[in-house]
Amino acid sequence: MNATDENASLTSASAAPDMKAPRKPRRLSITGWIGVLLVVFWALVSTLGPWITPYDPGAMVSGDMLGAMSKAHLFGTDFLGRDVLSRILDGTRYTAGLALIAAFLACLVGGALGLLTSLCGRWVEEPVSRVVDAIISLPSKMLALVMVSVFGSSVWLLVITAVIAYFPGAYRIARSLAMNITELEYVQAARSRGEGRLYIAVVEMLPNMMLPMLTDLGMRFVFIVLLLSGMSFLGLGVQPPAADLGSLVKENISGLSQGAPAVIIPALAIGSITIGVNLLLDALGSKRR
Repeated sequence: MNATDENASLTSASAAPDMKAPRKPRRLSITGWIGVLLVVFWALVSTLGPWITPYDPGAMVSGDMLGAMSKAHLFGTDFLGRDVLSRILDGTRYTAGLALIAAFLACLVGGALGLLTSLCGRWVEEPVSRVVDAIISLPSKMLALVMVSVFGSSVWLLVITAVIAYFPGAYRIARSLAMNITELEYVQAARSRGEGRLYIAVVEMLPNMMLPMLTDLGMRFVFIVLLLSGMSFLGLGVQPPAADLGSLVKENISGLSQGAPAVIIPALAIGSITIGVNLLLDALGSKRR
């Protein structure tokens, strides 16, 4: 072996310990799988629930008010003798469906504004940021109460209110991500090629913002579920004859002292939806690290 070969072998041997093995993808934890199961379960319930109800959700099918669990009524009956299981299957679409629509719209508006302000300079960023700061300073429930008191309660007003309340947080996250990405080399290279702002935003920046924004979408969903349920509990959310999970808790609250399933089961449903999404988000976040 000549000196050149010996030096090359020593160099490769000394460099070998510094070479990192490819990182294996982490598997979901047990809590992550619990989150997946809960999210999938409630997604199926909100999608298929109205078509698989054992009784008409609005029909009084029993003379037993706030009845206990039985073979005929698995989750008992409510304060009017209606089947609680049927009302939960029918009402979940409002709680989960409206929250998902509002969370998507909030992240869409916030993300678009975040990209816009990061590319258009301070003459756009300053007025947008000041308006966002003013909105984010208002408590979400207070804003919702004002909106309902002025315009009345309706399903789409609840969605619009949730979007107004929660898009500022999405805007801040999107703007922070976009400001960091604009300083990276591939964005600077696109600018030097003469690419337009729309191309840079959609092709160069947006794909690298998607994963954090999807995580934020999940968090917005949880916040909006709690907001809509709280509004319904106050009687200002989804109005009869329709009912979401918050409405079911509110209208059967008189059975709380008796431990009636009609008030306990909807409350547990709200908790399991939010817990499932949180567990899944935590698992996905730890998997990325």
